[in-house]
Amino acid sequence: MNGFDERFLTRNGLAARQLAALLLGHEPDTRLPRVRDLAEQLKCGNGTIQAALRLLEESGAIETAARGHLGTFLVHSDRSVLWRLSGLGTLLAAMPLPYSRRYEGLATGLRAAFDEAGTPFAVTFMRGAGTRTTALLEGKADLVVLSRFAADRLIEEHPDTLSLVVDLGPATYVGAHGFLLREGASLQAEGLRIAVDHASEDQRMLAERAFAGRDIEWIECSYMQLGELFAQDRIDVTVWNLDEVQGSHGMNVDVLPLGDEITRDLSLRNSSAAVIGRAESETALNAVRDAIDPARVTALQTEVLRGDRMPSY
Repeated sequence: MNGFDERFLTRNGLAARQLAALLLGHEPDTRLPRVRDLAEQLKCGNGTIQAALRLLEESGAIETAARGHLGTFLVHSDRSVLWRLSGLGTLLAAMPLPYSRRYEGLATGLRAAFDEAGTPFAVTFMRGAGTRTTALLEGKADLVVLSRFAADRLIEEHPDTLSLVVDLGPATYVGAHGFLLREGASLQAEGLRIAVDHASEDQRMLAERAFAGRDIEWIECSYMQLGELFAQDRIDVTVWNLDEVQGSHGMNVDVLPLGDEITRDLSLRNSSAAVIGRAESETALNAVRDAIDPARVTALQTEVLRGDRMPSY
């Protein structure tokens, strides 16, 4: 271990690591909080904060300038160095399986936004919002990508544990949901056999809403089983993400809209991609929020959807 590393293991160095995480949220040419305010926030002495600032300057993480009564300003910061010194490590984001070009575009946009912000980032793919959230709660993932509807439901269930990081807006998670109806079947028939994926909060909720009060039979099913179950006449209909169905061959089904009542009530939040994280470290979550440029993410996702950019994640 070299001398530089050892300095960051001292009391002043540990304060510098905490300070590095705080400064990730400060833009260049902005005034820094007063030393005594930082000391109060980090629960240490003024002298420790001053020493921590010097360590960060000597490491090349920041450059500051005193401007008299105006205070001390952050002239320049190197986010990659700040992130490394903060000890936040590589962020692991759990995303839906890349079934669709939209999901590939979303992963591409997030990867680029974090890379450009100097934030180490990796992606793991997991089927089902519930599975991804369990990984987050168990500390196996740092961030989870899911629909805004599912995010709101989960945060409501775990208000002290989970927190919203960013909502990327309509059509960033899915384009639309619709009915997939077996050829020759009728939506008005009684006793319909309806495919449902309980691993998908959105699909299950939409299906339950669409067929509420009906005499129906639920058939557990994943996307990979849909074609086979339709071909074997084991299901009649389902509600599904149409992004996953586009380009799928051999599935002899009619695609129908969900209807105004359902789409008006639910589709906006279902179509928006949300990122959630553990609420235990607000400083870390704020650093992540600062690293994500929603406009950059959605612009790159759109390029992938148009075919102007190869997915890269």
